Parts: sequence; structure tokens; C-alpha cells
Amino acid sequence: MEKFSDIYKRAVERKGSEKMLKLLLAKPLSTKQLVTLSDDDWLEEFTRKVFQSGFYWSVINSKWAGFREVFWDFSVEKLLMMPPDMLEQKASDERIVRNYKKVKTITDNAYMIHEVAEQHGSFSQFIANWPSEDIIGLWAYLKKHGARLGGNTGPYALRALGKDTFLLSRDVESYLRAHRIIDGGLQTKKSLSAAQAFFNELQQQSGLSMQELSLIVAYGVGDNRVGISQKQ
Repeated sequence: MEKFSDIYKRAVERKGSEKMLKLLLAKPLSTKQLVTLSDDDWLEEFTRKVFQSGFYWSVINSKWAGFREVFWDFSVEKLLMMPPDMLEQKASDERIVRNYKKVKTITDNAYMIHEVAEQHGSFSQFIANWPSEDIIGLWAYLKKHGARLGGNTGPYALRALGKDTFLLSRDVESYLRAHRIIDGGLQTKKSLSAAQAFFNELQQQSGLSMQELSLIVAYGVGDNRVGISQKQ
């Protein structure tokens, strides 16, 4: 395994300077900041990522105002009171991307969020308290208890709302495979555990967040893009 200092040095060289690399890095929210997010915020982001999967993100984003109108700004309370036949009507609304299977995840994930909030005070409290050194455990929870939140969908939603997580982007996956940290399927328990152990070790060496480390690894390989991508 490479040392963090070597990974960091390569990322600096590819981005031109340490100053430029630092400008490209983004920090996650603090625990205090995370707990201020509402349950509705989480449902909205889960839904956005579910719909973005397999679609051009620009298409989903262009229709997002319509999604918010149709689904009452993703109010968990209102959606849980909605009768099933109304969900079918909303799934055919022209203001959204009409895909009933994906629309159904909205109420399914609303139930998950509500149940977690009942046990932990709020869904945000649950997310905030989950340790980043076992972030793959949170990914597994979302996959098991949520709807269509497996693969990169759940992790991307966590990153978007500020939870500290690494991402298995194409660049990160490429690095992990090139250095024989993982082999076989990306989403296998073995590969996920190896990736977690790798980032935990980098964190011990650097003191940086999982998010910053994920970005640094990605910026050191692949296409030398400029700017921050959610895929890092």
C-alpha cells in the first residue's frame, strides 16, 4: 500500500500546486451541522439520486422544480398519509420523469426515514452518529432498509448532503484495482471491507476526512480534470 504522502504528492503534481489541490478539496459537514438537516431533506436527496441513476443528470435537474411541486417538497409526513392510488396518479404527472418503479421508492424511503427517526430522534441524528470508519456499514443499511439505495446511489446521496464518506468512483476504483487493494466485484463484502480498511489507514496517516481522501486519490489518477465532481 502506498503511503498517504506519496498519493498526496502525485495529486499535487497533477493539479499544478498544493494550493490548487486544496482549492479543489471539499470538507464534509460537522456532526452539529448534519443534525440540522430535516427528514424531508434526506428524502429529497435519496429521490434525486435514485432518479439520476440511469438518466442524464441534467434531465432530472431540469425537472426538479416539478418533482418538488408534485411531491409536496418531499414532506415525509404528507407522503406517508398519501393513499396508494394517489401515488399512481402522481407517477404519471408530466412535471416529473414518469417511472412508476422509481416513484414508488419515494414512499418506501419515506417509511424508512420515519422508522429510523422514531428510534433515533431524527434521521439526521442517526446519520450523524454513524462512524465514518465503518461507512460501508451505513451503505449496507441503506441498501437493506431503503429502496434502490444500493451501489453508489446511497453513498452519493450521503456525500451530497455532507456526511463524511469516500466514494467508489471510476477513478477511485481504478486506483484500488491497480494497487491490488481490491479484486473481483466492486460491491462484494470483501472489496468493500478492503476499501474501507484502505481509507481508514490513510485517515490515520493524514488526519483528513474520508471525503478529502477520496478526492485526493481520484485527483492523482485518471483524466486530469479541473474542478470538483460528485463522482470523486
